[in-house]
Amino acid sequence: MRLLFFGILFFTAALTVNGQTYSIIDSKAIKYYKEAEELTLSRRYDEAIEKYKDAIDREASFIEAYVKQTQLLITQGRLVEAEKVALVGKSKLKGKNSTAKHVVDIGWVFSNLYLNQGRFDEAYQAFQEIDPLLDQSFKSSAYYREMKTRMDFLQSELGKVMVIEKEMLPTPLNEFRLQYFPVLTADGEQILFTKRDGTGNNDKEDIYRAHLAPDGKWSKPSTISGAINSIYNEGTCSITADGNILIYTSCDAPDTEGSCDLYIAYKNNGIWQSPKNMGKKVNSRSWDSQPSLSADGRILFFSSNRKGGFGGNDIWFTIRQKDGAWSEAKNLGNMVNTDKDEISPFMFFNNEILFFASNGHPGFGGMDILLSRVKGGEFTKPENLGRPINDQLDQVALFITAQKDYAYFTELTNEEKENDRALLYRFKFPEDIYLGSNLTVTEGKVFSSKTGQPIEAALSLVSLKNDSTLYEFKSDGKTGEFMMLYPDKSVSGLYVEKKGFIPKIFNVERDKIQNVKDLLIELEPIEPGIEFVFENVFFEFDRYDLKAESTSSLSRLYNFLTENPNVNILIAGHTDNIGSATYNMQLSLQRAQSVQEYLVKRGLHPARVMVEGKGDKVPMVPNTNTQNQALNRRITVKVL
Repeated sequence: MRLLFFGILFFTAALTVNGQTYSIIDSKAIKYYKEAEELTLSRRYDEAIEKYKDAIDREASFIEAYVKQTQLLITQGRLVEAEKVALVGKSKLKGKNSTAKHVVDIGWVFSNLYLNQGRFDEAYQAFQEIDPLLDQSFKSSAYYREMKTRMDFLQSELGKVMVIEKEMLPTPLNEFRLQYFPVLTADGEQILFTKRDGTGNNDKEDIYRAHLAPDGKWSKPSTISGAINSIYNEGTCSITADGNILIYTSCDAPDTEGSCDLYIAYKNNGIWQSPKNMGKKVNSRSWDSQPSLSADGRILFFSSNRKGGFGGNDIWFTIRQKDGAWSEAKNLGNMVNTDKDEISPFMFFNNEILFFASNGHPGFGGMDILLSRVKGGEFTKPENLGRPINDQLDQVALFITAQKDYAYFTELTNEEKENDRALLYRFKFPEDIYLGSNLTVTEGKVFSSKTGQPIEAALSLVSLKNDSTLYEFKSDGKTGEFMMLYPDKSVSGLYVEKKGFIPKIFNVERDKIQNVKDLLIELEPIEPGIEFVFENVFFEFDRYDLKAESTSSLSRLYNFLTENPNVNILIAGHTDNIGSATYNMQLSLQRAQSVQEYLVKRGLHPARVMVEGKGDKVPMVPNTNTQNQALNRRITVKVL
């Protein structure tokens, strides 16, 4: 783990630029001290520590030597030893040669020591005690400003500690020496992770997977596919919610653009196809890694240290085009990226919250996990996830399930008995951190009504409020199986489309198709005489003006007719039995004509779209209650 100590070696030099004076006069001790400083500049830290110790053994009240020895012990992560030395040094402040500078030096050391130990209350208190004593010239330095920013952040976080309980994932998971970067499909029934047997040059990375059985136990992990894992390194992957698109990192393959590249693989008919390098629009000659796909695979976020960023590693993104190609990667911008490092992006399943790790935003130390919410198409100021999710060490990545119940992560252990292992853990994700409205998962199959054969169809979930596509998935061509996500509070339509077939349209909320495990969708081949209800076309009460919420369905009807130029249709309007038969006949015809007018304005030849009004003559169901009457108020489309 990386320990940040905010320039503590620079700090004492900043206070003594006008000439070095010491708390002691023993020339031999001072000689040892100066030798230690030279060793420190040469990064020979162990030898320097011994020299500082020699200086202290020679003169026990040598405060400067205590300060420098403590600093070096902190840089080496020897925090228990560092605290012992610092406490002895602090006790010497009562000596006759002690000055305000020595009080400040010791206080600065304790501030950093407590930060590195995760004792944030004490770190804040130690800093508050010395802050008024600091020289104004030092307060203008980057080191001070960075420390002050961190202390201001700590002040806002003191007393805020959530309760979480970590649990290691059970066997047969965690049976390798190293397993890390876990990701799950939306239904939570498949987990993927990077597996490595050791840290040697010959220990390569592979992607492994396991499945959750009905009894709640994980299967024994196995390689994801021989088409993906190879003699090179494959790891740090991301998968779509339905498990059909995989993007991963490889640093050794012969076709890489730079040190590490991103590769993509598609699952067709249940089988992973050969992966491909994502190309120069996505990859660079630098390090490109840690991918995160949006739930439906339309947007890819990743970390890169390429030119054109704001700091070391930045988060970049690329968008999948209609033809399947990926756009030129762009930097996510300085709301998220800083002059330091941003890594491990994870776009939550609702496409509205981006998690990432950073040491450039105010935090507790090392890399912290933050989130940025998408509002109005823009990323907002990142929010630190707080304690104990973040602490003084490096938090590298989190993966939160679509159900928002668990967060999965990797924990490193340096305990001798564990032999430097990386293990998979999870904890219940705190409800205090708002993740948006709940998501539900629907699973089912798409097949031909005529042959019963499975169909590879496109499924689009569209917001009827603004005609924005929420998710796009495909059914499997071999099995017809699909998975679809639904935001709880959206008003949406599900469109199931395949060239050569009549599109199937659902009103998600009215048809109650969320959270269904076996939704069967029949698509009818295009044939004369086929008639279907044209869902999600809305009119104002007792009027024939099309409402804005109708745009999604109307656009898809236009696309259907454009893709099938030999198809002509009859649009029929229907009403309930409220009002006179004559009035209903006229209203139903006007509504059909409104649909026809939309299509013609888009460029369709008028001769391809016939209209008629049916009034209340052909009800779907008896007009016995308001629900049935609502069903009878509809538009139907018939292939001529």
